Amino acid sequence: MSAPVAEAAAERSALSWLVPAAMVVVAYASLYPFAGWQWPAGAAAVELMRLPWPRFNPAFDVWANLIGYMPLGALVALRLLLGERGVAASVALAAILCSGLSYGLEVTQHLIPGRVPSVLDWLLNSGGALLGALLVTLGTARGWLGRWSRWRRQWFSRDAGGVLVLLLLWPVGLLFPTPFPMGVGLGWERVQDGLVGLLLDVDWAQGVLEWVSDLPTPYERPVAVVSGLGMVLGLLAPCLMVGAVTRPGWRRAALCTVLIATGVLTTTLAAAVNFGPGHALGWLGPEVEPALVTGTLLAWLIAPLGSRLVAALGVATLALLVMLVAQVPADPYFAVSLQAWEQGRFIRFHGLAQWVGWLWPFLALLALMRRLAMRA
Repeated sequence: MSAPVAEAAAERSALSWLVPAAMVVVAYASLYPFAGWQWPAGAAAVELMRLPWPRFNPAFDVWANLIGYMPLGALVALRLLLGERGVAASVALAAILCSGLSYGLEVTQHLIPGRVPSVLDWLLNSGGALLGALLVTLGTARGWLGRWSRWRRQWFSRDAGGVLVLLLLWPVGLLFPTPFPMGVGLGWERVQDGLVGLLLDVDWAQGVLEWVSDLPTPYERPVAVVSGLGMVLGLLAPCLMVGAVTRPGWRRAALCTVLIATGVLTTTLAAAVNFGPGHALGWLGPEVEPALVTGTLLAWLIAPLGSRLVAALGVATLALLVMLVAQVPADPYFAVSLQAWEQGRFIRFHGLAQWVGWLWPFLALLALMRRLAMRA
């Protein structure tokens, strides 16, 4: 396989992950809260196909609907361009596909109480997708894609697409309140509460309900020690992932530094948004600085190691992180932060960040185990 063909295949592989991920994000934002589904009383199916003009047009909604579809339009157009379609065909198909997706989601909103379908939202979504497709084709014409391909070839392996998508999602998971800094994953207390809620009114499952209810919750332990160890593992996990898809050397150390800085900035942003700018650094406890230094030094130490060894270390680190998050008790900061998300201004983004934070370590484990299963 020639180098240009191999580069195009690598780009298509990454976009094959990014395009569905972007569609899931758009669908989530359009259909949240996924509850209370019902057919509008007295409405015929034909009536649901018509989208009304909104009575109110808040400026935030206008810009959100326009900008929200730009990345999706750009990604779809880029995928079509790499599939050797012409510029005009790629732009037109991207706009049509994104517009169709938007229309389908707007029609579905008829079935969700509290969501208001709108022809203006559909037009703004379609316009945003078209604008994103035009911008990416303009950038491709100016050689941006070629420069990106050369940079990616120098820094990452050809099959790094799935891992890179997970690394892009990692900061999203950090936006949802974690039991300790960088502690993405699913705690047993939340699992137990969810199972009890599901089984409470199920007659045949009362025995299972009693068994689940009797399982012990995480016992108390020195929170500072647990948080410090958990933060080290939480920082190392994405660093080991990026190390598994990069060549040994200074580039790996540089990427690890960027990831650690991203984690710190994202956690600070989440605290500032939840509690106000004056409390942006409220998450910094006495264990944070030693954990940050330790995690950074360990991340730099993996720079000269082989990629398969780094992937194996990543699997072990993620497994330990998952077990620790499952056992650690929630602290008061976590409880207050969680309440701010579930009852405050972030209600529409609550589920997305929550599921990313819960599932990220498990998806990362699968990605690294898949790499280990591949031939060197």
